[in-house]
Amino acid sequence: MLSRRSLLKTALLAPIVPQTGFTEVPALVKPPRLKTGDTVGLFCPAAPAYSREAVQITIESLQALGLKTKLSTHFYDRYGYLGGRDEDRAADLNALFADRSVQAVMAMHGGWGCARILPLLDYEQMRRTPKIIIGYSDITALLLGINAKTGLVTMHGPEGAATWNSFTVNWLKRVLMDGEAVTLQNPTTKGDTLAQTTDRITTLQPGTARGRLVGGNLTVLSHLVGTPYLPDFRGAILFLEDVHEDVYRMDRMLAQLKLAGLLSQISGFVFGKCTRCEPDSGGYGSLTLEEILDTYIKPLNVPAYSGAMIGHIVDKFTVPVGLPAEIDASRGTLRLLEPAVR
Repeated sequence: MLSRRSLLKTALLAPIVPQTGFTEVPALVKPPRLKTGDTVGLFCPAAPAYSREAVQITIESLQALGLKTKLSTHFYDRYGYLGGRDEDRAADLNALFADRSVQAVMAMHGGWGCARILPLLDYEQMRRTPKIIIGYSDITALLLGINAKTGLVTMHGPEGAATWNSFTVNWLKRVLMDGEAVTLQNPTTKGDTLAQTTDRITTLQPGTARGRLVGGNLTVLSHLVGTPYLPDFRGAILFLEDVHEDVYRMDRMLAQLKLAGLLSQISGFVFGKCTRCEPDSGGYGSLTLEEILDTYIKPLNVPAYSGAMIGHIVDKFTVPVGLPAEIDASRGTLRLLEPAVR
């Protein structure tokens, strides 16, 4: 029997353990690659589908890639700011994974609400019938939760309402259809200037690092801390992006990751774009985003860079969550160490 002193000692030490929500890391599961003639299931796990024209453009864009589409049962549902009630949105995703005629699942767009359906998903079904699931923004909750629960490699990339330009399509096809172990690197064109002025890479800490890719939208990821829906950060390469967040909120969320003991566990760091993240004050009296990254990332002494084509932007990479990768922070490259699909 434990003595009173032993019990007290145990109680005092307990809060020191990082409250990450980690469970045992599941084995890596890769979805089948996407082929011409395959069907992509479209669903609305967060905000509702507001525009039928946007839906039609998505369908035509996927058809141009040689793919068919299928709308989920509750695709056009609306419940306030959500694309239907929680149980119906979860049922749609479960049904698409169980549907043998569907080879990939794509969110129409983000918004808010994905975290609400995480407890309602059939993770055993997803493990039995692994499929590509792709999206970004609020879809980060699904990408991380499904990966944490099943080991399935999920795809941080374009959603249905994305701009289907040549840059975005090129990376999606190479990762999901061609099955390439690509090296993701920003364009280096200078245009009519002596030096490159757009899509530049900033090295925060030089060097190379390897690890499993974990990340997505910072706001969504930070709200999964302490839940069983966040993948293991130990030895991971963390990638982050966000949109329309004041710098002080970015500061607060990175502080949360630090205080939860997560940042100290990563092997490397990649920051994408923070779109419309200027201070509400216009900058007077505010720290800059660069200063915030210096505060939280540089002391980790791990390879790190910012400016990657990841985020709420027109040109975007497809980044496989859970896949082993290597970054070179000096060159601003992210290399997949193996194909993301089988």
